Amino acid sequence: MDESFCALRPSFGSTGWGRISYTDEGWRDRDAQGVLWARVSQSRDDEGALTGAPRWRMINPARQRETMSKLLCQVCREPARTDQGILFPHSTEEGVPDPDTTVRTAQPPLCPVHASTAPKQCPHLAKYGNVALLAQSAPLYGVIGTPHRYMPDRSIQVMACDGVPVPYGHADLAWLVATQLVRTLRAFTVVNLDDL
Repeated sequence: MDESFCALRPSFGSTGWGRISYTDEGWRDRDAQGVLWARVSQSRDDEGALTGAPRWRMINPARQRETMSKLLCQVCREPARTDQGILFPHSTEEGVPDPDTTVRTAQPPLCPVHASTAPKQCPHLAKYGNVALLAQSAPLYGVIGTPHRYMPDRSIQVMACDGVPVPYGHADLAWLVATQLVRTLRAFTVVNLDDL
């Protein structure tokens, strides 16, 4: 059994509200909106920076959270914002979005240097094709994670994760362990990565 799951417990406030917590919860376990995040092991250097080669098939919740919250390139962890906007890879499985729509994404941005090389290195991004969205605005929306339910016997039951983002402020976040941060892309331009 996952060690972090064994550390989960229900906690209740003085007014009766409840939420999921870790038994030894620290300040890094929750984001600024109070959502609990999945714990993962990470390799760090002497300055505390993440090290090691990316494991493209496995989404590291801590790295995804850091790159999405600070808008850092998912490859080099340098700022992804440019004068033109922020470049987010976009899957074309559902077609190319109309620029007048809003798009939600859990895919961290890319800097201009890695925008064309990342799809060649990452099989997952390669499936996305060569399309990206150059967004002028990308506010936080919410999270994707594993929902839990408090049971009458005072245990916590893991529910099936449907991958649907839960917006910040929603009551379901109290019993969810987040694994991916989601942003809403607005005022974007569809670009071909080969043209960069």
